[in-house]
Amino acid sequence: MGNLYVVSVPIGNTKDISYNAVETLKNVDIIACEDTRVSGLLLKEYNIKSKLVSYHKFNENNKSDFLIDELKSGKNIAIISDAGTPCINDPGTYIIKKAIDNNINVIANPGASAVITALSISGFDITTFTYLGFIPRVKKEIDDVLDSIKDSKYELFVFYESPKRIKNSLEIINEKLENPEVCLCNDLTKIHQRIYRGKTIDVLNELNGNPNSEKGEYVLIIKYKSDTIKGNVALSNEALLVNTMVENNCSMKEAINICKDAYKINKNDLYDASLNVKKII
Repeated sequence: MGNLYVVSVPIGNTKDISYNAVETLKNVDIIACEDTRVSGLLLKEYNIKSKLVSYHKFNENNKSDFLIDELKSGKNIAIISDAGTPCINDPGTYIIKKAIDNNINVIANPGASAVITALSISGFDITTFTYLGFIPRVKKEIDDVLDSIKDSKYELFVFYESPKRIKNSLEIINEKLENPEVCLCNDLTKIHQRIYRGKTIDVLNELNGNPNSEKGEYVLIIKYKSDTIKGNVALSNEALLVNTMVENNCSMKEAINICKDAYKINKNDLYDASLNVKKII
């Protein structure tokens, strides 16, 4: 019985491949990859001559049977993506599950992942995060995902997005989540890598001013936490004002304006709440 190796490859800079990955790819009998043309360039750079077979989302069901038979015959097989780590929005899960069901040894060969790379340079607290794959294309489905973010007890959410849709997606996010803080990473580890940080509207303005914004893939990290709901209990206007003052290091007057815009609360109601706070403190 052969081994199935799940091998990570670079997401941009080809020098990011590990020694272990190169050695594994040189020694396996077969490398299953998404696109033989893309993977062929990487393998040529490292003089890797193992047999390449295509394994992508359109043929993985049928091709998995062939690969499992090869593994059973004693051949070692590596599965790779065009970039990054298999199974993260790339093929791989199906054959790995099938290999496990057939008592075939599955060995991880870790390396680059666009999700983790983006999080590592975001500047956010990444103790916990939620990865949600590609942003849906249909507006209703986007709304549903963003509603789930609103209801979540967590505050960091990671998406992939294509260059042609990133602006439209950010516009929807800006409107639905009321201009949250984001970190947007484009062409990670490549020569023209660019990182955008700030409020959604500011990042949108930067994108609109960049003539090359529709090139390269994006990883979007959203930092969003509902301050109006804590454990399903609505915060009072007084609590919102105090919380806003602390988080933004601002005056009561500034907090009133922030809360008015952020939570769509009547300004007079906030003013009355501010008087209550002054009585207490």
